[in-house]
Amino acid sequence: MHPNRAFRDAGDATNLAFARDQGFGILTVSNGTAAPLVSHVPFLLNEAGTEALVHLARPNPIVAALAAPASARLVIAGPHGYVSPDWYRIEDQVPTWNYVAVHLTGTLELTPQAGLQDLLDRQSAEFERRLPKRPWTSDKMTGGLMERMMRAIVPARLAIEEIDGTWKLSQNKPEAVRRAAADGVEAAGDPALAALMRTPPDRA
Repeated sequence: MHPNRAFRDAGDATNLAFARDQGFGILTVSNGTAAPLVSHVPFLLNEAGTEALVHLARPNPIVAALAAPASARLVIAGPHGYVSPDWYRIEDQVPTWNYVAVHLTGTLELTPQAGLQDLLDRQSAEFERRLPKRPWTSDKMTGGLMERMMRAIVPARLAIEEIDGTWKLSQNKPEAVRRAAADGVEAAGDPALAALMRTPPDRA
Protein backbone atom coordinates (compact mmCIF):
# COMPACT_ATOMS: atom_id res chain seq x y z
CA MET A 1 0.00 0.00 0.00
CA HIS A 2 1.10 3.58 -0.69
CA PRO A 3 2.89 5.17 2.31
CA ASN A 4 1.15 8.53 1.87
CA ARG A 5 -1.82 8.50 4.24
CA ALA A 6 -3.62 11.00 2.01
CA PHE A 7 -4.28 8.11 -0.35
CA ARG A 8 -5.30 5.61 2.31
CA ASP A 9 -8.17 7.19 4.21
CA ALA A 10 -11.01 5.28 2.55
CA GLY A 11 -12.99 3.35 5.17
CA ASP A 12 -13.48 -0.41 5.29
CA ALA A 13 -17.02 -0.13 3.92
CA THR A 14 -15.76 1.81 0.89
CA ASN A 15 -12.92 -0.63 0.25
CA LEU A 16 -15.20 -3.65 0.59
CA ALA A 17 -17.82 -2.13 -1.70
CA PHE A 18 -15.13 -1.56 -4.32
CA ALA A 19 -13.85 -5.13 -3.98
CA ARG A 20 -17.36 -6.56 -4.17
CA ASP A 21 -18.13 -4.55 -7.30
CA GLN A 22 -14.92 -5.69 -9.03
CA GLY A 23 -15.40 -9.36 -8.13
CA PHE A 24 -12.02 -10.38 -9.56
CA GLY A 25 -8.56 -10.25 -8.05
CA ILE A 26 -5.07 -11.68 -7.70
CA LEU A 27 -4.77 -14.29 -4.96
CA THR A 28 -1.28 -14.60 -3.47
CA VAL A 29 -0.04 -17.25 -1.05
CA SER A 30 3.39 -17.40 0.56
CA ASN A 31 5.65 -20.13 -0.82
CA GLY A 32 8.45 -20.18 1.73
CA THR A 33 11.65 -18.72 0.30
CA ALA A 34 10.41 -18.93 -3.29
CA ALA A 35 8.28 -16.31 -5.02
CA PRO A 36 4.66 -16.20 -3.79
CA LEU A 37 2.10 -18.41 -5.51
CA VAL A 38 -0.28 -16.28 -7.57
CA SER A 39 -3.64 -16.97 -9.19
CA HIS A 40 -6.18 -14.71 -10.89
CA VAL A 41 -9.60 -15.54 -9.48
CA PRO A 42 -13.22 -14.40 -9.42
CA PHE A 43 -14.49 -14.17 -5.86
CA LEU A 44 -17.66 -13.64 -3.87
CA LEU A 45 -17.66 -11.52 -0.70
CA ASN A 46 -20.15 -12.31 2.02
CA GLU A 47 -22.46 -9.53 3.20
CA ALA A 48 -20.38 -8.75 6.27
CA GLY A 49 -17.16 -8.58 4.27
CA THR A 50 -15.50 -11.10 6.56
CA GLU A 51 -14.80 -13.78 3.96
CA ALA A 52 -14.11 -14.12 0.25
CA LEU A 53 -15.10 -17.36 -1.48
CA VAL A 54 -13.12 -18.54 -4.50
CA HIS A 55 -12.65 -21.65 -6.60
CA LEU A 56 -9.40 -22.93 -8.04
CA ALA A 57 -8.45 -25.42 -10.73
CA ARG A 58 -7.43 -28.62 -8.97
CA PRO A 59 -3.89 -28.61 -10.52
CA ASN A 60 -3.28 -25.04 -9.27
CA PRO A 61 -0.16 -25.04 -7.02
CA ILE A 62 -2.11 -23.06 -4.41
CA VAL A 63 -4.37 -26.08 -3.89
CA ALA A 64 -1.39 -28.26 -3.02
CA ALA A 65 -0.10 -25.53 -0.68
CA LEU A 66 -3.36 -25.63 1.26
CA ALA A 67 -2.74 -28.96 2.94
CA ALA A 68 -3.14 -26.69 5.97
CA PRO A 69 -4.65 -23.18 6.12
CA ALA A 70 -2.21 -20.54 4.90
CA SER A 71 -1.77 -16.78 5.06
CA ALA A 72 -2.97 -15.17 1.83
CA ARG A 73 -3.74 -11.83 0.25
CA LEU A 74 -6.35 -11.00 -2.37
CA VAL A 75 -5.33 -7.97 -4.45
CA ILE A 76 -8.12 -6.14 -6.26
CA ALA A 77 -7.10 -3.52 -8.81
CA GLY A 78 -9.32 -0.87 -10.31
CA PRO A 79 -8.92 1.89 -12.87
CA HIS A 80 -5.40 3.22 -13.24
CA GLY A 81 -3.51 5.51 -15.60
CA TYR A 82 -0.78 8.00 -16.31
CA VAL A 83 -1.32 11.63 -15.30
CA SER A 84 0.58 14.23 -17.33
CA PRO A 85 1.89 17.31 -15.45
CA ASP A 86 0.37 19.50 -18.19
CA TRP A 87 -3.14 18.53 -17.10
CA TYR A 88 -2.82 20.18 -13.68
CA ARG A 89 -2.59 23.61 -15.34
CA ILE A 90 -0.13 24.80 -12.71
CA GLU A 91 3.66 24.97 -12.82
CA ASP A 92 6.32 22.64 -11.44
CA GLN A 93 4.38 19.38 -11.40
CA VAL A 94 5.76 15.95 -12.27
CA PRO A 95 4.26 12.89 -13.97
CA THR A 96 2.48 10.35 -11.79
CA TRP A 97 0.24 7.29 -11.99
CA ASN A 98 -3.18 7.30 -10.37
CA TYR A 99 -4.92 4.09 -9.35
CA VAL A 100 -7.23 2.30 -6.95
CA ALA A 101 -6.25 -0.95 -5.23
CA VAL A 102 -7.66 -2.90 -2.30
CA HIS A 103 -5.88 -5.68 -0.38
CA LEU A 104 -7.82 -8.26 1.61
CA THR A 105 -5.48 -10.26 3.84
CA GLY A 106 -6.24 -13.27 5.99
CA THR A 107 -6.23 -17.05 6.21
CA LEU A 108 -7.03 -19.16 3.15
CA GLU A 109 -8.30 -22.72 3.46
CA LEU A 110 -10.00 -25.31 1.31
CA THR A 111 -13.70 -25.88 1.99
CA PRO A 112 -15.81 -29.01 1.52
CA GLN A 113 -16.41 -30.04 -2.09
CA ALA A 114 -20.09 -30.47 -1.26
CA GLY A 115 -20.48 -26.67 -1.15
CA LEU A 116 -18.99 -26.05 -4.59
CA GLN A 117 -22.24 -26.13 -6.56
CA ASP A 118 -23.82 -23.55 -4.25
CA LEU A 119 -20.76 -21.31 -4.52
CA LEU A 120 -20.75 -21.47 -8.32
CA ASP A 121 -24.48 -20.80 -8.51
CA ARG A 122 -24.24 -17.79 -6.22
CA GLN A 123 -21.20 -16.49 -8.07
CA SER A 124 -22.83 -16.72 -11.47
CA ALA A 125 -26.06 -15.21 -10.09
CA GLU A 126 -24.13 -12.18 -8.81
CA PHE A 127 -22.56 -11.41 -12.17
CA GLU A 128 -25.51 -12.47 -14.32
CA ARG A 129 -27.75 -9.98 -12.53
CA ARG A 130 -25.53 -7.17 -13.82
CA LEU A 131 -26.16 -8.08 -17.45
CA PRO A 132 -29.03 -6.81 -19.62
CA LYS A 133 -30.51 -10.28 -20.24
CA ARG A 134 -32.31 -13.14 -18.57
CA PRO A 135 -29.81 -14.73 -16.12
CA TRP A 136 -28.03 -17.94 -17.04
CA THR A 137 -28.41 -20.70 -14.42
CA SER A 138 -26.61 -24.00 -14.08
CA ASP A 139 -29.82 -25.99 -14.53
CA LYS A 140 -29.48 -25.19 -18.25
CA MET A 141 -26.57 -27.65 -18.36
CA THR A 142 -27.01 -31.16 -19.76
CA GLY A 143 -27.67 -33.61 -16.93
CA GLY A 144 -24.47 -34.78 -15.22
CA LEU A 145 -22.14 -32.47 -17.18
CA MET A 146 -21.89 -29.80 -14.47
CA GLU A 147 -21.03 -32.44 -11.89
CA ARG A 148 -18.25 -33.85 -14.07
CA MET A 149 -16.81 -30.39 -14.73
CA MET A 150 -16.82 -29.56 -11.02
CA ARG A 151 -14.43 -32.43 -10.34
CA ALA A 152 -11.70 -30.27 -11.90
CA ILE A 153 -12.07 -27.41 -9.39
CA VAL A 154 -12.04 -26.96 -5.63
CA PRO A 155 -13.62 -24.30 -3.38
CA ALA A 156 -11.69 -22.23 -0.87
CA ARG A 157 -12.42 -19.48 1.65
CA LEU A 158 -10.31 -16.47 2.64
CA ALA A 159 -11.16 -15.41 6.20
CA ILE A 160 -10.50 -11.67 6.00
CA GLU A 161 -8.50 -10.26 8.88
CA GLU A 162 -7.19 -7.02 7.37
CA ILE A 163 -8.58 -4.56 4.82
CA ASP A 164 -6.32 -1.99 3.15
CA GLY A 165 -6.98 0.36 0.29
CA THR A 166 -5.06 2.88 -1.78
CA TRP A 167 -7.08 5.47 -3.70
CA LYS A 168 -4.36 7.56 -5.35
CA LEU A 169 -6.48 10.08 -7.22
CA SER A 170 -4.59 13.39 -6.91
CA GLN A 171 -6.52 14.24 -3.75
CA ASN A 172 -3.29 15.75 -2.37
CA LYS A 173 -3.84 18.59 -4.87
CA PRO A 174 -6.27 21.52 -4.58
CA GLU A 175 -9.72 20.58 -5.86
CA ALA A 176 -9.56 22.79 -8.96
CA VAL A 177 -6.17 21.31 -9.87
CA ARG A 178 -7.41 17.74 -9.33
CA ARG A 179 -10.48 18.36 -11.47
CA ALA A 180 -8.37 19.85 -14.24
CA ALA A 181 -6.22 16.71 -14.20
CA ALA A 182 -9.39 14.58 -14.28
CA ASP A 183 -10.50 16.43 -17.41
CA GLY A 184 -7.15 15.57 -19.01
CA VAL A 185 -7.45 11.92 -18.01
CA GLU A 186 -10.95 11.72 -19.49
CA ALA A 187 -9.89 13.45 -22.71
CA ALA A 188 -7.09 10.87 -22.99
CA GLY A 189 -9.68 8.09 -22.97
CA ASP A 190 -10.11 7.00 -19.34
CA PRO A 191 -13.51 8.23 -18.08
CA ALA A 192 -13.65 5.67 -15.24
CA LEU A 193 -10.44 6.93 -13.63
CA ALA A 194 -11.48 10.54 -14.26
CA ALA A 195 -14.81 9.98 -12.49
CA LEU A 196 -13.02 8.60 -9.43
CA MET A 197 -10.64 11.57 -9.40
CA ARG A 198 -13.60 13.94 -9.29
CA THR A 199 -15.17 12.13 -6.32
CA PRO A 200 -12.73 11.27 -3.49
CA PRO A 201 -13.41 8.03 -1.62
CA ASP A 202 -15.79 7.86 1.32
CA ARG A 203 -14.09 7.47 4.69
CA ALA A 204 -16.89 5.24 5.97
